[in-house]
Amino acid sequence: MSFVRIIRAGVFAAAALAAAGAQAADITGAGATFPYPIYSKWADAYKKETGAGLNYQSIGSGAGIKQIQAKTVVFGATDAPLKGDQLAKDGLVQWPQVMGSLVAVVNLEGVKPGELVLDGQTLGDIYLGKIKTWDDAAIKKLNPSVKLPSAAIAVVRRSDGSGTTFLWTNYLSKVNAEWKAKAGEGTAVEWPVGVGAKGNEGVAGNVAQTKNAIGYVEYAYAKQNKLTYTGLVNAAGKVVQPTVAAFQAAAANADWSKEPGYRVILTNQPGEASWPITGATFILMHKQPADKAAAAEALKFFAWAFEKGDKMAEELDYIPMPDAVVKQIKATWEKDIATK
Repeated sequence: MSFVRIIRAGVFAAAALAAAGAQAADITGAGATFPYPIYSKWADAYKKETGAGLNYQSIGSGAGIKQIQAKTVVFGATDAPLKGDQLAKDGLVQWPQVMGSLVAVVNLEGVKPGELVLDGQTLGDIYLGKIKTWDDAAIKKLNPSVKLPSAAIAVVRRSDGSGTTFLWTNYLSKVNAEWKAKAGEGTAVEWPVGVGAKGNEGVAGNVAQTKNAIGYVEYAYAKQNKLTYTGLVNAAGKVVQPTVAAFQAAAANADWSKEPGYRVILTNQPGEASWPITGATFILMHKQPADKAAAAEALKFFAWAFEKGDKMAEELDYIPMPDAVVKQIKATWEKDIATK
């Protein structure tokens, strides 16, 4: 069974993470689809080691924020970090749990992963509907040796409120002035063109099934589903491929203490080796949880993931948080989250 088919069930697949043998109430969370592959892997290993289950609903960052605000879950997850004033208003604590990267994925006959190269200006123009066919002069200029069809580009984008969309549109707003003026950035925007699909799962599935399509997904989804990703031209003007080294290069100089809630956006970072669409995925919890015992159990899971989950993250091409940042995050938990 393909990875897309396994995880497309969303909530139902998430519930299966905490199947037989749970001895206590599961840790409940909801939100971003971006980190679902690694949260799933961590949850399985944690269950085997501790007997404690994780029920994570992969429903999108926007829905995850609403659920934690409504206190219907112990934690929310978002790839679009909340600003300090919003955190204060809602009584929330926010921290980055792991980093990952987005890739453009295409379904073009005869084109191999990484063979096609795009830049931010061209991506923005495709999503604006200005570039309509694969043999457009702008794409051909970037790919003189790639055989490009004259077919219309089938644009795929997210239909739900999405932190993945936030990262994608934040990047496009930095590299394409017309995109910034007409569509801007956010977890949801007024898309000029395209067919919507729900979750990273939905976009991956749609691109896989649609000839001449383009979409954007977290890299783990592209890798697991054997989708054809593109190379990108980064801020230094260099063509880069999605690799752990390129993701790490983008994250290398991040200052996580600069804003409340560790709010750092890693798109279009400088450096010749940097992958241009990299970002962290964040956890949200209440300072005064409705169920303090459940909050304490959730923090045990996240501490375990920091301490024992790095190798699993790297196997899926996520980037673990630096040790110094983890130390800061644990201090934040001690200071700001009431678990007793």
